Amino acid sequence: MGFFTYFLRDMEQILFPNREQHAIPSMDGALSPNDRLDACYPIGEPIPDADDVVEGSDGALYISGGRHVLRLEGKGYASRGVFATFEGNTGGLAFHPDGRLLVCVAGYGLAAVDRSGRQTWLNQVADRPLNCLTSVIAAGDGSIFASNGSSRNLPEDWCVDLMQKNRLGSLIACGPGLDRPEVLIGDLHYPQGLAIAPDGGSLWLTESWNHRLSRVPLQGRGIGTPMAVNHNLPGYPARLAKASGGGFWLGFFAVRTHLVEFVLREDDFRHEMMRTLDPSQWVAPALATSGHCLEPMQFGSIKALGIQKPWAPPRSYGLLVRIDDDGEAVQSLHSRVGGHYHGITAARETAQGLVIVSKGSGRVLLDPSGGHA
Repeated sequence: MGFFTYFLRDMEQILFPNREQHAIPSMDGALSPNDRLDACYPIGEPIPDADDVVEGSDGALYISGGRHVLRLEGKGYASRGVFATFEGNTGGLAFHPDGRLLVCVAGYGLAAVDRSGRQTWLNQVADRPLNCLTSVIAAGDGSIFASNGSSRNLPEDWCVDLMQKNRLGSLIACGPGLDRPEVLIGDLHYPQGLAIAPDGGSLWLTESWNHRLSRVPLQGRGIGTPMAVNHNLPGYPARLAKASGGGFWLGFFAVRTHLVEFVLREDDFRHEMMRTLDPSQWVAPALATSGHCLEPMQFGSIKALGIQKPWAPPRSYGLLVRIDDDGEAVQSLHSRVGGHYHGITAARETAQGLVIVSKGSGRVLLDPSGGHA
C-alpha cells in the first residue's frame, strides 16, 4: 500500500471508531468443534472433484464430479454409473419439477438433461457468457434461478477470485425452457448457494467473499430487496439444502482465519504474493491440506510430538452447519485440523440419511442418523 492508502485507513479508524469490523465470530455454542464429520461413512471409492449432490425421485443420488454426473443407487448407494458427461467440470445440481436434471458446467453454462439424456443449454445472459455457474434451483412454477460466481474467473479459480477481491457475481433467472434469461442482482461477492424457502415466498442466497447469508423476497420471476439474514459467518459459505423440520443445511468450504483476513487488507503484499508465487503457496484458504513443505503455515504451533493439533489455526477445515429459519446455527458437524473430510461444498437429506460432499477429500459421506447428534 502507498502512503495515501495507509493514511485513509488510519483516518477511518479515527473518525469512525465504532464502524463494524466484521471480526471473525467465535465457534462456540452450536458451532463448538467436534469430530462428527470424521465419524461419517464414506460412500464407495473417491470421486475426484466431487462438488454437489441431489436426490432423484427414484431415490438415487446424482453427484457432480469432474466432467461427469454420477448416479448412485442401492443400499448404501453402493452401485454407481455415469449419468451424463460434459466438456467442462460439473458443479451445482438441481431437479426441475418436470424431471430434468439441471447441471452447472464450468466454462459452458447451464445444461438441462432429460430422462433420455438429451441436453439443452443456456450459455449466456445479456450477451455475457455464464462461465462460472455455482448453484441452481427450480421453483414450483418451473422458474429457474442460478448463481454466477464471477464474470472473470472459472469455478476452479475461486481462490484467484478471492485474492483479487472481486465483486463480479450475479443472480440470474430464466423460464422452464431455459428461455428469457435475465440478471436479477449484480455485483455479488461470489454467490455460491441457493435455496427456496418452504413457503416459496423467498430465495436464500450465500455470498462467499463477504461471508453473508441473505434472503430475497420472490415475486413470481421478479424479486424484492435482498435482506441480510447473517452478515458475518465464521467461514466461506457454499451451498444450501432444506433440512427436515425447518431451516437449512449450510456447507462451508473453508473457515476464516486472522492471517488470511490480514493478507486481504495488505494490498501490496497480496499483489506481490500473487505475482511471484504459485497459487498452491499463497496464504489463502484451501479445500484440503497437502502437507507439502512449501505449503504456507497459519501461525501458531501446528504440531506437537509429530502430531498435527486439531486446534491449530486451519488452512483447510470441514464444517457443515444446520441453521434455523432465522439463519442462526442450531448444530454443526466438523472435521478439524488433521481430520479427513475438509472442504464441504454440499449436503442433502435423503431416504438413507444425510449425504455430505467433501470436495477437499473427493469423498461423498453418509450419516445414517440424518445429522442428528
